[in-house]
Amino acid sequence: MDVDLRTTLVGFAGALLVLGGLVTVVGVGRVVDALQRADTTVLLGVLTVATVWLTSWGLSLRTVLGVLGSSVSARLAVLVFAAATFANNVTPFGQAGGEPVTALFISRTADTEYETGLAAIASVDSLNFVPSIVLALVGIGYFSVTVAFGRRLMLATVAVGALALVIPVAGYLVWRNRYAVERRVVSLLTPLIRGVGRLLPRRKPPDPAVIERRIEGFFHAIERVTGDRRGLALALGFSTLGWLSLATSLWLSLYALEYQVPFAAVLVVVPVAAIAGITPLPGGLGGVEAVLVALLVPTTGVSVAGATAAVVIHRTATYWLPTLVGGGAAAALGAGGVVQSLSGGPPERERGDD
Repeated sequence: MDVDLRTTLVGFAGALLVLGGLVTVVGVGRVVDALQRADTTVLLGVLTVATVWLTSWGLSLRTVLGVLGSSVSARLAVLVFAAATFANNVTPFGQAGGEPVTALFISRTADTEYETGLAAIASVDSLNFVPSIVLALVGIGYFSVTVAFGRRLMLATVAVGALALVIPVAGYLVWRNRYAVERRVVSLLTPLIRGVGRLLPRRKPPDPAVIERRIEGFFHAIERVTGDRRGLALALGFSTLGWLSLATSLWLSLYALEYQVPFAAVLVVVPVAAIAGITPLPGGLGGVEAVLVALLVPTTGVSVAGATAAVVIHRTATYWLPTLVGGGAAAALGAGGVVQSLSGGPPERERGDD
C-alpha cells in the first residue's frame, strides 16, 4: 500500500503543532494532573469498546463485500478495515484522502476489482453517515428539553441539521440522475487518466473503453449495494453499534477521570467532531481533538483541562492504537500466505507461474 511519505510527514507535523498548541493553551501541567487521576480499570473499558467499534465497522465492510459477491471471513474483514483505518489516519483529508488507497488494498486482499473495492469502502463510509446523524439528533433532542442551548451547542445543532438536510437531498438527486452523473464522470476522468498514463514510464495509457468499463463497474456496484435491503439493514446495524461504541469510549474516558456526564452529550459531540476529519491533516488529527474539547466543555460542564485529558484518552484508543494495529495489519496482509490462511483459500499462484 503506497502512501506519500513526504505528504504524510508534513501532515503529521502540522497535526502535532495543532495538538501542541491546544495542550499549551490549556496547560500541560493541568492536563497531566487530570490524566494521573484516571482509573486504570475504566481505561481497560475504553480499549474494549474501541475494539468493538473497529470490529463493528469491519463487519459492516464484510457485509457490503458480501453483497458485492466477495465472501471474506470476519477476521479478514476486520483486519482489512483496520488497514483501511490506517490509510485514512495517515493521509490528508481523512477518509477522502485514504479511500483510493483503501480501495486498492481491499481489491488486493479480498480478490475484487479496484472499482468494487472503491464502491465497498465508499458504501461503508456513506452508510456510516446515517446513524451518526440520527444519534446526534437524539442527543440534541435530549438537550433541547433539559437545558438551555449555548452558543457552541447551537452551532453544533445547526451543523447537524444542515448535514441531515443537505447530504440526503444531494444523495437523492445524484441517485435519481445517476446515469447522467456516470456519463459525466466518464467524460471528465477518461482524458485525465489517459494523460496521467502517458506520463508514467514504460506504461501504455489505458484504453478509453477500459476506463469507461471500470467507472461503470463502480456505479453498478453501488447499485447492487443499495438494492440489497437485508444487506443494507445489517450493515447499518453494525455501523450504529460502531458509533455507540465510539460515543461510549468518550463517555468512559470522562468517567475514568471521575466525570459523570449525560450520555446524550457524547452522542452529539462525537459525530460533530468527526466532521473535522475532512481537514487537510492525517485522519483529522488535531482538528478532531480541538472540536471535541470545544464541544465537551459547554455541553458537560467539565473543565477545559478535564475535557482535554478525556479527549487524549479517547483518541489514544480510537486513533493512535487503531493506526498502529492497522499499520501492522497492512504489513501482515501484504503477505499472500497470511491472507490465504485467514480467508481459507488455496495458496496464491505467482504471476510468473502462468
